[in-house]
Amino acid sequence: MIARRLLAFLLFALVMAGGVLAVAHRQARADPVVRRASVALPRWPADAPPVTVALLSDLHVGNAAMDAERLARIVTQVNRLKPDLVVIAGDFIAGHTPADASAAPQLAPLRRLTPRLGTIAVLGNHDYWTDPSRVRATLRAAGVTVLANEAVQRGPLAIGGLDDQPTHHDRLPATLAAMRRLGGASVMVAHSPDIAPGLPDDAPLLMAGHTHCGQIVLPLYGALGHVSRFGDRYRCGVVREGDRTTIVGAGLGTSVLPLRLGAPADLWLVRLSG
Repeated sequence: MIARRLLAFLLFALVMAGGVLAVAHRQARADPVVRRASVALPRWPADAPPVTVALLSDLHVGNAAMDAERLARIVTQVNRLKPDLVVIAGDFIAGHTPADASAAPQLAPLRRLTPRLGTIAVLGNHDYWTDPSRVRATLRAAGVTVLANEAVQRGPLAIGGLDDQPTHHDRLPATLAAMRRLGGASVMVAHSPDIAPGLPDDAPLLMAGHTHCGQIVLPLYGALGHVSRFGDRYRCGVVREGDRTTIVGAGLGTSVLPLRLGAPADLWLVRLSG
């Protein structure tokens, strides 16, 4: 009798575990949630209209959560939102070795993005762990401007693209200097939000990814792990600290396992104005 009850319990546990995994994989493949925010920026030109920026991150092509078909669906979703500008905050590849960069052609749907001010990106740690040159070339072929400690002008915005901090490719002073030379309202784009406390007053907005908002977040317990050295401080969403705003996207793909639970994929539509 005890053996039968134990077997029944084990079967029930296996069924429940299988159900949770199925739900988590379905969440990982779902269309991203659209989240919205508004940020007023200093040094906004008096005659400039608001600019709407779509923030994407962590595509992680190359595992079962993200392929070219799903990315094409997301591109269509972004285009329907009609952002003026798209920024992508790194981690285009899912793997950890140079061989994993063979998934780079799956990024081709990005060429169908249609923002009037273009698409700007920075690389992330997975891109450096795999093949940054190949990722960079693939993005440029898709019409994406890739920044590495550089800045560009887009409408009223001076956009700085800080290279990847987790792999120590970031050069903050050079990026800030490039933004200051351009003038206008400043926006910093970086893969990791951990740079936020070190930003000066004239970099009032940071857009980032990297954290996946925890990717797997359990009730009562919270996120299973953290990739930020600040724990939950910059795990997800809009963080306002004094005059600085940090927006951290959950990303579109997944890392390690093609699963999400309690932290759905998202994209941010951010209205910037003076």
